[in-house]
Amino acid sequence: MRSWLTATLMLMAASSSAEAQKVAPTTGGARPKSVATVRVHPPGVQTPTETANALAQGERLALQSDLAWVGQYNGAITGDVSERMVAAIKEYQKSKGGKPTGVLNPQERAVLAETARRRQENVGWKIVTDAGTGVRLGIPTKLVPQQTSDANSSKWSSPTGTIQVLLSRHKEAGPIMAKLADHEKKQPGRTADYTVVKPDFFVLSGLQNLKKFYIRGTFKGDEVRIMTILYDQATENTVEPVVIAMSSAFTPFPAGAVGPPPRKTVEYSTGLVITGDGAILADREANDGCQAITIQGFGRADLIADDKDRGLALLHIYGVRSLKPLSLSEGAAKGSVDIVGIADPQNQGGAAAVSSAKAQVTLVGTGGDLALSPPPAVGFSGAPALDEAGKFTGVALLKPVVVATATTTNAAPASQSVLVTGDTVRDFLKAHEIAAAGTSTDARAAVVRVICVRK
Repeated sequence: MRSWLTATLMLMAASSSAEAQKVAPTTGGARPKSVATVRVHPPGVQTPTETANALAQGERLALQSDLAWVGQYNGAITGDVSERMVAAIKEYQKSKGGKPTGVLNPQERAVLAETARRRQENVGWKIVTDAGTGVRLGIPTKLVPQQTSDANSSKWSSPTGTIQVLLSRHKEAGPIMAKLADHEKKQPGRTADYTVVKPDFFVLSGLQNLKKFYIRGTFKGDEVRIMTILYDQATENTVEPVVIAMSSAFTPFPAGAVGPPPRKTVEYSTGLVITGDGAILADREANDGCQAITIQGFGRADLIADDKDRGLALLHIYGVRSLKPLSLSEGAAKGSVDIVGIADPQNQGGAAAVSSAKAQVTLVGTGGDLALSPPPAVGFSGAPALDEAGKFTGVALLKPVVVATATTTNAAPASQSVLVTGDTVRDFLKAHEIAAAGTSTDARAAVVRVICVRK
């Protein structure tokens, strides 16, 4: 304070001296001229709000995000400066034993950024575009490593179900935001203690049975898209900062065509053993552009043939003689089927267990294409489908969904899973001179995990 005051007094003195020099010298007996004087004020001090407003938009967004991640800011991450944002800065400074000025010095800002980065890393924070619903959102992948999805919904969950993230989309004629919010509020077991309804979105939070919930939803045209987060109250300290980040990252209708998601660096699918010496039937799309293909438990595989129209690929692993090929008996490609495959490691906590899923075979379009509903989990592409008698009826392939865009909101979603019939599979193998002479009826022993590694 003393140095500031000294500087102010020096400035005032210098200013007074300058004004004095501007006065014309007087002569003996002459009356001094009247000179207008200007009062000098101490230099202005910027308020915290003014300092924050002087930052670039991107810097303000980053600051709000980092404050949210350390649990100090619970507002919308928009980059707009508010009293809540300034208060959050002061609280953060006090928590670190600093003076609550409302303006971070470079050292404080660096520590805040690093703390937020570590917390994002600890929960596995990633921005993803969900292929089924078309929503772009942030996911704490380490908190909710298990994922299941179909054409109209996706679910991420912790291994014990204490934390869940749910996405859904549905068609509704003439939706109204207030009615959508009211409908969600009245779901069984929910007690809302916070409700916000805006022209372009709604937000609810409260208790659902013994879990806390947070819901954010909106619509475009006649399509409604909603994100629901459920978490046990015991996880509140960990989850709530993440909920704020997820709310701000939630983009229900990303601008432009979303289309299929980008190709994964490592993609998992299921292969079907065709011969005892290493011929494996697989999904062509899942094994396209691979730098290396590996059959888990057996090693490297070579791609020896594929068929783009049928969506099938033929792999081969060498040096094996004890594989158990499945009997490709002629089952009925209709009604209910069992799909036997190996889900993506993320869907089963890193494991590689074989599992099965039921689906209904339905005819789509006029070309005789067969769809599976609901689609099996990610990783099942290439898995055999068995009819109710346990006979081979075809292969399940997962297809990327081209999601609705600004101009195609009303379009029906593409089928996410199709069934390639047993006849098509047998024709493909015959065209490449592969004798499918398997006799095993144990589909679980005849499937393998296929791992494609791309650049």
